[in-house]
Amino acid sequence: MIFFVTGTDTGIGKTYATALLAKGFSLLGKKVITQKPVQTGADYPEDLNLHRKLAGMSADPPELLKLTSPYIFKFPAAPELAARLENQKVDILHLKKCAEELEKRFEVVLLEGAGGLYVPITREETFLDFISLLMCPVFLVSAARLGTINHTLLSINALKQRGIYIAGLIYNLYFSEDDIISRESLEDIKRLGEIEHVLIMPRIEDSIPQELALSAKEFLGNVLKFPGFCSLNSK
Repeated sequence: MIFFVTGTDTGIGKTYATALLAKGFSLLGKKVITQKPVQTGADYPEDLNLHRKLAGMSADPPELLKLTSPYIFKFPAAPELAARLENQKVDILHLKKCAEELEKRFEVVLLEGAGGLYVPITREETFLDFISLLMCPVFLVSAARLGTINHTLLSINALKQRGIYIAGLIYNLYFSEDDIISRESLEDIKRLGEIEHVLIMPRIEDSIPQELALSAKEFLGNVLKFPGFCSLNSK
């Protein structure tokens, strides 16, 4: 099964959330892999390596790395611009093939996007278009801070308008400066966005604490048992 991890913005904690989800799926006994379809602002698979470190996974051998990190561009920008500056272009059909090949080898494939839903991958296509092509469930990462209600609900509505199933919300407490705003904002998001499953993600340092990993396991167990997901998975 392929899942996509997107966020309401760049720098929102998608990499940490992806690693946490990978750890949770592993504790459920799933054979799991993560993928970073397009890495920008680096000359090596920076985010993918962080997934491996945090989740306690082995580094990918070169033949697997071709699938888990298909494109890497040095300029820290949206994939379309970063690719264009190197006289290249991202092929989303190639990205789709890489994800599907990983799905043949693993029970769960977690794809981490770059930025938010409307970040351009090519001149014509955004990450939302890529998710629509895959038609896979999405985990949305949101920041516990002032303004998050608007940003999160806009992302939720954009996904729903495309008929994309939202598996759950990862609510990142790293940005929290006021407990009341963080708590009440989340309640508004759950109510107005009709979100059933939420995983609270505190600040993560060099590794994922065992208690947090167990919370991720419970969260994912509930996601997989939810009627909406079961109906989607049976199609």
